[in-house]
Amino acid sequence: MAANLGHMNFDAGALSSLNARSRDIFRSIVDSYLATGEPVGSRHLSRLLPISLSPASIRNVMQDLEELGLVYAPHTSAGRLPTELGLRFFVDAMLEFGAPTDEERQKIEAEVKAASQDRTLEGVLSEATSMLSGLTRGAGVVLTTKDNARLKHIEFVRLDIDRALAVLVSEDGAVENRVLPIPPGLPPSALVEAGNYLNARVRGRTLMQVRSEIETSRRDAKAELDELTARLVDAGLASWAGLEGESQQLIVRGQANLLEDLRAGDDLERIRLLFADLETKKDVIDLLSRAETGDGVRIFIGSENKLFSLSGSSMIAAPFRDGTQRIVGVLGVIGPTRLNYARIVPMVDYTAKVVGRMMQGR
Repeated sequence: MAANLGHMNFDAGALSSLNARSRDIFRSIVDSYLATGEPVGSRHLSRLLPISLSPASIRNVMQDLEELGLVYAPHTSAGRLPTELGLRFFVDAMLEFGAPTDEERQKIEAEVKAASQDRTLEGVLSEATSMLSGLTRGAGVVLTTKDNARLKHIEFVRLDIDRALAVLVSEDGAVENRVLPIPPGLPPSALVEAGNYLNARVRGRTLMQVRSEIETSRRDAKAELDELTARLVDAGLASWAGLEGESQQLIVRGQANLLEDLRAGDDLERIRLLFADLETKKDVIDLLSRAETGDGVRIFIGSENKLFSLSGSSMIAAPFRDGTQRIVGVLGVIGPTRLNYARIVPMVDYTAKVVGRMMQGR
C-alpha cells in the first residue's frame, strides 16, 4: 500500500539512534495513548514492557524521550503522552500497516456497489463517507469536483434581458440549475443554438472532457457560432465547471462520532473547535486538496496543518481516480490524534480504490 506521510520536521538522525530499549518504551507510551488517551507512568510501563526494567530506569529513558521532543508530561502528571512530533515519528518510522479484514472489505465493497446501482454520484460518495465514519468512529469526509458526472442534456432558458437559466442533466438523473449572465443583445435563437451545439458534444461525456475539446477547437467553433452564442457557451461551461465560483463539493458525515469517549473539558473544547473547523469549508477543502498531490494515503497530524492547529486532530485521506486514471476526488477520516492509524490507513486506502473502480464502471 502506497503511503505519502509527509516530511518529518525533526532530527531524523537523532531519532534513528534510539536504542531498542528506548523504542520499546516510546512504543508503549504511544500504544497506551492510542488505546486510552491517558498519560502513562513509569510504574505502569514496567508492567507492560517485554523486558524487565525498574521504574527508575524507565523514568531516565522517558526524560531522554522528552528532551528529543517525542513525549511530554501534561500538567503535573508523572505520566507521559506523545507529542505531535512523537506521533509523526511513530507513524512514519515505527507503525506497521496491515490490511482491512475480510469482513471490512466485504462491507466496503457491498455498500459502495449497492449505492452505485440506484444513486447519483453524489449519493454514492455520501454513502461511502457515512460508511467510513461508521467503520472508524471518526468523521468521514469526501471532496470531489462537480464536473465528473457524465452528461445527457443541456438547455438554456431565458429569464430576463440579461440572465438565463442553464439546466444540466446528467446520465445518472441528477439535474443542476445555474443562473448565468448573458451578453446584451443576445437574440432568442442564440439560446437554442448554444444548447444544440453543446448537446451534440456532451452526451456520455464529462463536463471537463467537453470543455477541453471546445477549448482546443475554438477556431472551428467560431465558424459554427456567432460571437454572442460562443460567449454564452463559454459562460455556461464556466458556470458548471465552477470557474466563476467554487467547483468543489464537500461531503462530511458522522461528526457526532467525535463526541464519543470524551474525558474532560479540554476534550470537549477540542471537539468544539474541530466542529468549527469542519464548518469552515475552505480550510477543509484546502487540506483535502493537499491529499490529491501524491499517490497513496496522506496523514496530517495536529498542527502540521492550520485546520487542526487548535483542535489537535488528525486526518487520513486518499485520492480516487476515474477511468482515465485522473484524480477526481479524495476521501478520508477526521478524528482525534489518537486515531487507530494501523487500522484506518488501510481502510481509507481500500475504500478509495473501491470508489475509483465504481467510477470507472459508471
